[in-house]
Amino acid sequence: MATHIRAGEITARRISGLTYELKLTAYFDMQNGEGAADAQNSIFFTIGNVRSTGTPVILEAPRVERVPPDIGNNTTRNTYILNYTFPTAAAYRISFEEDNRNNGILNIGPPPTQSLNFYVSTILEINPQFGANQTPVLLNAPIDLAAVGQRYIHNPNAFDADGDSLAYRLFVPQQSGVNGAGVNLQYVNPNQIGAPGQTEGGASPATFSLNEVTGDLIWDAPVTKGYYNVAFTVEEWRDGVLIGRIVRDMQIIVDDARNDRPLMDPLPDLCVEAGTFINQQIKATDKNGDRLTLTSTGGVYQNGLIKPALAAFNVPQQGSQNTVTGQFTWQTSCDHIRLEPYDVLFKVEDSPAPGTPNPGLFRKLVDMTTLSIKVYGPKPTGLRAVAATDPAGTAYRLNWDAYKCLVNGARVVIYRKEGCTDIPEDVCITGIPAGSGYEEVGRVPVTQTTFLDNNGGDGLRPGVSYSYRLVVLFPRPGTTGTEPGSLVGGGESMASDEFCLKLPILMPVITNVTVDSTSETRGVITVKWIRPAAPSGLPAQYRLFRATGQSGTAFTLVATINTNLVAGAPDTIFIDRGLNTQVNPYNYKLEYWTTQNGQLVKFDETETASSVRLEQGAAEPTRVRINWSALVPWDNANRVHRVYREDKTRPGTFNRIADVPVGPSQNFTFTDDGVDRYAADGTVNVTIVNDSTYCYKVETVGSYNNSQIRPAVLYNFSQILCVSSSDTTKPCPPVLALDPLNCDSLNAHPDAFCDSPTFTNHLSWTYPQQVDGKECDPNVSAYKVYYARYEDETPGLIATVTIPPAPLATTYDHDGLTSFAGCYYVTAVNRFGAESAPSNIVCKDNCPMYVLPNVFTPNGDSKNDIFQPYECPAFVQSLEFRVFNRWGAKVFSTNDVNINWNGKTNAGKDLAAGQYYYEVTVYFESSKKQSDPTTIKGWVQLLR
Repeated sequence: MATHIRAGEITARRISGLTYELKLTAYFDMQNGEGAADAQNSIFFTIGNVRSTGTPVILEAPRVERVPPDIGNNTTRNTYILNYTFPTAAAYRISFEEDNRNNGILNIGPPPTQSLNFYVSTILEINPQFGANQTPVLLNAPIDLAAVGQRYIHNPNAFDADGDSLAYRLFVPQQSGVNGAGVNLQYVNPNQIGAPGQTEGGASPATFSLNEVTGDLIWDAPVTKGYYNVAFTVEEWRDGVLIGRIVRDMQIIVDDARNDRPLMDPLPDLCVEAGTFINQQIKATDKNGDRLTLTSTGGVYQNGLIKPALAAFNVPQQGSQNTVTGQFTWQTSCDHIRLEPYDVLFKVEDSPAPGTPNPGLFRKLVDMTTLSIKVYGPKPTGLRAVAATDPAGTAYRLNWDAYKCLVNGARVVIYRKEGCTDIPEDVCITGIPAGSGYEEVGRVPVTQTTFLDNNGGDGLRPGVSYSYRLVVLFPRPGTTGTEPGSLVGGGESMASDEFCLKLPILMPVITNVTVDSTSETRGVITVKWIRPAAPSGLPAQYRLFRATGQSGTAFTLVATINTNLVAGAPDTIFIDRGLNTQVNPYNYKLEYWTTQNGQLVKFDETETASSVRLEQGAAEPTRVRINWSALVPWDNANRVHRVYREDKTRPGTFNRIADVPVGPSQNFTFTDDGVDRYAADGTVNVTIVNDSTYCYKVETVGSYNNSQIRPAVLYNFSQILCVSSSDTTKPCPPVLALDPLNCDSLNAHPDAFCDSPTFTNHLSWTYPQQVDGKECDPNVSAYKVYYARYEDETPGLIATVTIPPAPLATTYDHDGLTSFAGCYYVTAVNRFGAESAPSNIVCKDNCPMYVLPNVFTPNGDSKNDIFQPYECPAFVQSLEFRVFNRWGAKVFSTNDVNINWNGKTNAGKDLAAGQYYYEVTVYFESSKKQSDPTTIKGWVQLLR
């Protein structure tokens, strides 16, 4: 009854396969429980599958180490170890409990706290999908005292040898429950005892917090003396998945102190290339003149947690003065590269100076800080590329220098993008920054120094200047790079310098598709392209094709332009006239024909480029929203586009009113509130009013990001769009109908759905002219179809159906369904983007089809031996099937949808031939989550 465990945690180290070393590290209060600590020669682990209700195993673990008599502040440490082979891969809870805690703990209950046992647990995930896994280890003992009115800090100095990412969270202290699980105790945060209190700096109230990233547990500052118990978890994450959790339960003893705590100098985070020698000074001071002891813990000192060479920490005048300086040194190497930083904890503790009155009443206080060190791989060097011959077409052979860190399992990752772009360099940012436009195109072993890029066998685009960079990925510590997920979280190098191919452009490139005139019959679009790099004089030909729609593919030839590629000839421009640019965008492509053996032969064709299309966004009062788009081979993102509005005082004159920055997401939109935000061409502000018309056009700004394409910046206009700020006549809700199922007909053909893997619901609706005597807006441009699987769910948008000007009725087929059951409604959308209220909601259910035979012959001849439904049972969610003999006794039951009754009882005994009666309660899939049951009764003749 006097265990008095101050703190403890369970860790697990993988030995091989499914065999692990399980370790309990327990810290005992020697002042009140020395006898219990001495007598605790063994403990018991409870080990159970987290996802199973089976009975856990309870195994005894012997004490393998005791660090007596005192590791600081009247505390001793006992270590207990058990080697255990888990039966299979799974998530396991490993727990320990022991009577009793101290009495009089102030922040947990119910009292008396000496009746509460001490309990901790650890979750260990053994999963081949994640690769080998072991828990972190906590290298800093929880033995330090807290002082009233002074900031208290504890950090467990957790280190994960697998290189997993660690996160820290506060946890409620527990006592043991059923089957090895824990039960939360009554708990309040320590800072709420004697509240409100104040921090060491004088702010109110006192605070208690845990930094989820660094693991710093800070209580600033205690108010009331006494015992407090707190707990926290150390979580390990791999590739965004939580794969383990340690609970440390610890006791904080708060006392009055006749001294002030010492202070550590803050330390910067370090990011170093592998091979760097780190030589960092660590300094601490004590304003009371107390003698200081400076110590350090971390995985970098321990062989087995990292590969040599190990770090060292030297303090020349330890414990002799009130200012102490230590020197941390570490020769990093390629073996130390990993994604997560190495955290090195430094702790300073004071002791009474000579001449201190009543040194027996002196309470040692501490401060601590963490040095975070990220070790990254060297930058690959010497990257270059040359054109290569390949059956796929255009391809390039990349070569680079032999890499410095030939770590087993590391991979060189090759990245490519179109155009040449600088990326920011920062020693703490490795790899390729997100949003830089590079995509991975291949990876090879780190020993390889060459790669052929042929776009995966599809060939690259000719004439495009591609940019390449290299990054080296390293396996997680303790892996070879071949295990599942071993290259996730293993560290990486900085990106190599860019190599950019500046290739002669062998094909024309479209540079402009700009709308010069907006009209239904006399619209004009100018198309421009650049001349390819080819000798002049030989006959060549451009053939320009046009399709209606931005993504249109029905191309027709609109111009054939003969050329001999002489510089200055007007042969790279075509003005396309007589178009309906008011209604339609257009898509263009260019074929390039060259002379070969005296004949014109098609060399290649360009990527398509569309005109800019301007549309009105959702209608708003006093504002006009416009959106625009263009499907073009150049890049319109990361540029500033220009918006123009017609000056109503000068019809036909457009005033530039805004420059709109467009980011990488290419969100082309602008909302006009009437303010002219571009003053260079004069300021023309307007007041946006309802039902007044405003006309706009947009000029996009883009580039190929290729120094050989001139002009470097490409400007293209949209059509002119005249819109209203709002629409006074809102669309009316449509009237929806859903095709019914003829269940009588289908029941006559029970195999009707057996060959149909998916099903289709046919929707049709009409749009009314009037509702409640009010006219409906006839300018409907689209319908939106909404669907919910169940009638109590909110329907979601599944389709937008555009319609021709007439008729105002349309249909939609919702296909690919696994069931007919579901609910629908439809809305109408007008040309200003205003959406009507929902139509009537229509729900549909499946036919209750379940047909059983009335005879079967379970005689073992493989013919009609099994009683089961005809063909396939359609849309059955679940069922209960019961069979009775002629006296009403139940002889067989099952929940199998296909029944599969073989003429035996549930105990496996053959039933006699004769007539039996059955009752089936079937739950069919329907538009209700909890469908109504259908009961089917009948008889069957069993023949032997």
